[in-house]
Amino acid sequence: QVQLVESGGGLVQAGGSLRLSCAASGRTFRSYDMGWFRQAPGKEREFVADITWNGGTTYYADSVKGRFTISRDNAKNTAWLQMSSLKPEDTAVYYCAARVWNSGTNYYTRGSYNYWGQGTQVTVSS
Repeated sequence: QVQLVESGGGLVQAGGSLRLSCAASGRTFRSYDMGWFRQAPGKEREFVADITWNGGTTYYADSVKGRFTISRDNAKNTAWLQMSSLKPEDTAVYYCAARVWNSGTNYYTRGSYNYWGQGTQVTVSS
């Protein structure tokens, strides 16, 4: 089992920045690729970013590429999502998720992830 707890959400003006954190406990953190998803009201949960177990490769949704940065520190059992140049359309509940390393699953599908956090609200005002 892996327990994931997100923090760092809040209210920010358009153009501002936030950094989300995802603290993991339980089984070995480095055994998992880590992803961030988001869900806006009335919409499906969508992929935002993913980072491989060793931080060597990252993936981003086109909508956030160049504005968001995913990172991790295996010694701290923590992953982050640095969000800059925020837009009102980034408003959503953001979830971190863990996907077993080398599972052969794709990074952009919700069903590929084995564990999820409870989510943190990000609201961007115009």
